[in-house]
Amino acid sequence: MSSTTGTTTGPAASRTAPHLLVERALELSRADGCVVLVEESSTANLRWAGNALTTGGTTRGRTVRVIATVDGAEGTAAGVVAREAVTTDELQSLVRAAEQAARAASPAEDARPLVDATAASPDFDAEPAGTSADVFGSFAPALGEAFRRARATGQLLYGFAHHRVTTTYLGSSTGLRLRHDQPTGTLEVNAKSADLVRSAWHGVSTRDFADVDLPAIHGHLDERLGWAERRLELPAGRYETILPPSAVADLMVYLMWSAGARDAAEGRSVFSRPGGGTRVGERLTDVPLTLRSDPLAAGLECAPFVITGSSGDDESVFDNGLPVGATEWISEGVLSSLVSSRHSAEAAGLPVHPSADNLLLEVPAGSRTGNGDLAQLIGSTERGLLLTCLWYIREVDPATLLLTGLTRDGVYLVEGGEVVGAVNNFRFNESPVALLGRISGAGRTERTLPREWCDWFTRAAMPALRVDGFNMSSVSQAS
Repeated sequence: MSSTTGTTTGPAASRTAPHLLVERALELSRADGCVVLVEESSTANLRWAGNALTTGGTTRGRTVRVIATVDGAEGTAAGVVAREAVTTDELQSLVRAAEQAARAASPAEDARPLVDATAASPDFDAEPAGTSADVFGSFAPALGEAFRRARATGQLLYGFAHHRVTTTYLGSSTGLRLRHDQPTGTLEVNAKSADLVRSAWHGVSTRDFADVDLPAIHGHLDERLGWAERRLELPAGRYETILPPSAVADLMVYLMWSAGARDAAEGRSVFSRPGGGTRVGERLTDVPLTLRSDPLAAGLECAPFVITGSSGDDESVFDNGLPVGATEWISEGVLSSLVSSRHSAEAAGLPVHPSADNLLLEVPAGSRTGNGDLAQLIGSTERGLLLTCLWYIREVDPATLLLTGLTRDGVYLVEGGEVVGAVNNFRFNESPVALLGRISGAGRTERTLPREWCDWFTRAAMPALRVDGFNMSSVSQAS
């Protein structure tokens, strides 16, 4: 094992406290308005291949972002400048650079008054949270035991464990003093047969690795490699298909990323109403499912206020500090909310609903659905496909949200309620909005890791879904 330990800033004790950087930057500001974001982050990681650790390390980092706003006769402009590893002595040049950027910019269409002060976070002046290699205290021995088991059974294990803790301090000239600690952990494991022909993947998200059950994960991988000992070939076509929670998450996250109020109101998305307006209030599916976000969702906690360093169609630097509440995007099958900033909500004539960094899909028990696990969903399937995961997902048509992508690391044929073998990979063409109307079965909602999008989105809870007529558009030679 080689170490790649890196340190991007000095020890915490030798650096200026983050909250003091916020206060000093605000003192230096000469703009009409100012928002300061300080992010302190630390990471720990392990990587392995062929049943042996290859790398491991830790890092630390700091980013200071200053958002200056300047009022003018034609409106308010904003300038944003960010730098890493900033010290107190470097703050003045950073603040001046943001002000210069604001004065050089045109008035911002999303300009709104900076968010008014709310109650300050009680720990605003505390040291940032952090992580270290200690986070793997119980996981590392379990990984060693998994290596031993893999060698004994002729398997090869590959994977990556990553833990990051980011503390964000937000201060503004209007008096905001907010803080958020965000732990993010991911584990991805691939098991392969010794000849590398059979492959299975499993991934989980975690806040601290204390809840990672590696023996259970290894058991899932064993089972899938066993299923793949029999190989079958199937043609392209529409199949009843069981999507595990990870695959459902990849599709629902893309749906959520496409649910902007501005695109919908301007006729550019699947949520646009023909002839003008949005589809808010329209039933998308007869299945009474709910898709929601909640910063306080147990185990999936995320920032309860807006943190952004850039403006876009449905986010605005002027909204920094705006409260983010629990939001139902789809309520019992009806589109109920779209992602918006204060600016885009006003333009679309909709309530303000900033995005949140988690997503949950819940399907109540009913005639077509249930609350069992993946095994029960397989057991109730007469003939269909079971996927492991989807990858290389790309958008084909925003008007229908048609996506394309590939299957990977295991597609299995289910007959008579049992998995009877592995089949070839496919390219798929499907819309996550359209498939909501073809759900024929569902498992219980559980925490999962979107495989394709886990570099950007990790906090998801989804059920396994069985969908009629999932479109496997062609056979793929990808492996």
